[in-house]
Amino acid sequence: MNSDPGPRGPVLDRRSLLRAGGALAVGAGALGGAVTLGNLVSAATAPRGVETEELRIGYLPITDAAPLLVAHGDGYFERQKLIVGRPVLFRSWSSLMEAFLTRQVDLIHLLMPSAVQLRYVIGADVKMVSWNHTGGGAVTVAPQITDITELAGTQVAIPGWWSIHNMLLQRVLRAHGLTPVARKAPSRKDGTVELVVMGPSDMIPALATGSISAFTVADPFNAGAVAKGVGSLHMLLDEVWRDHACCVTVVHEELIDSRPDTVQALIDSSVAAQLGIRADRTAAAEILSGKGYLPQPPAAVEVAMSGTVPDPTGGPERPRIDFHPYPFPSFTEELVRQMRRTVVDGETRFLDGLDPSTVHRELVDDRFVRAAIERHGGPAALGLPASLTRHERLLS
Repeated sequence: MNSDPGPRGPVLDRRSLLRAGGALAVGAGALGGAVTLGNLVSAATAPRGVETEELRIGYLPITDAAPLLVAHGDGYFERQKLIVGRPVLFRSWSSLMEAFLTRQVDLIHLLMPSAVQLRYVIGADVKMVSWNHTGGGAVTVAPQITDITELAGTQVAIPGWWSIHNMLLQRVLRAHGLTPVARKAPSRKDGTVELVVMGPSDMIPALATGSISAFTVADPFNAGAVAKGVGSLHMLLDEVWRDHACCVTVVHEELIDSRPDTVQALIDSSVAAQLGIRADRTAAAEILSGKGYLPQPPAAVEVAMSGTVPDPTGGPERPRIDFHPYPFPSFTEELVRQMRRTVVDGETRFLDGLDPSTVHRELVDDRFVRAAIERHGGPAALGLPASLTRHERLLS
């Protein structure tokens, strides 16, 4: 009898996945594509494709993917003796997740709430191994909007129900006396704002035509709307949750089990790239644009990578996006709490029994990033506290 237990994590079968209900169908299909729960069930249960020595990265064309893209474009992977193909660009979170679940790609950057969802709704063997960045998201409004309260009675676009953008936007709306709603006509009188899921590439045209009054998403789409004169930057989401993570690096647990040295080399490369980006943001922006990783106008990419904004607490100006790799347990735990308070168009019962500290232990494997941090100058070199602990600061 074969005693090999196989990959760790929940055993996936079609019946148990379908019992997960509509949460993932809405949370993934609405993330910007036509992928449904059935597609992702098929993806999660499909046999792995042909093994290859070449590692494959999947990404969306946003600055959140910068560490992985710069690691490829500036030779960090090569220095680690890794064979990594050119990263594959996807246009929606749903198609990116499906490609990951079917092993068409080996690692991706992914919205952290969606990583929680993949593990606990369909039981996928996902492991988060590092943060890609902190900050980088914003709320962009139509030029005539000068105050958040003016969003009452309008539609506002979000990139996905289980995105940090949706979660933090809802905190902002509530702080200004507004009520976020899903699939319900918004009312100025009642102070409601209808949230609609939209692919990032569709947000700027929708804002330009007046279909929406605002959107929240990662850069360089915010910078792009400003550059085109169709929107203005109202606020960075970092003003709501200081130094929050958005996209994280995710791999399959079986890759960790079968090729831990490869995973370590991947994270060493990513951390080295983060240091390189922090040292010369303009050069990083030139790599992202010049080598075709991000198709947006180079000027918008430069603003997104190098731009700064005033600190709302009166400190020195802060970058629009920063690059810190360590996945703080306190953040994972607070994220689960915030997910429970977020309005989504879909099933949320999978959150009911989740203990926040348990989620961090089961979802996150920080061994590789801890080793990488020590190899690259220690926490201080990456702007991290020596204790690798912190207190979460939600400012609104």
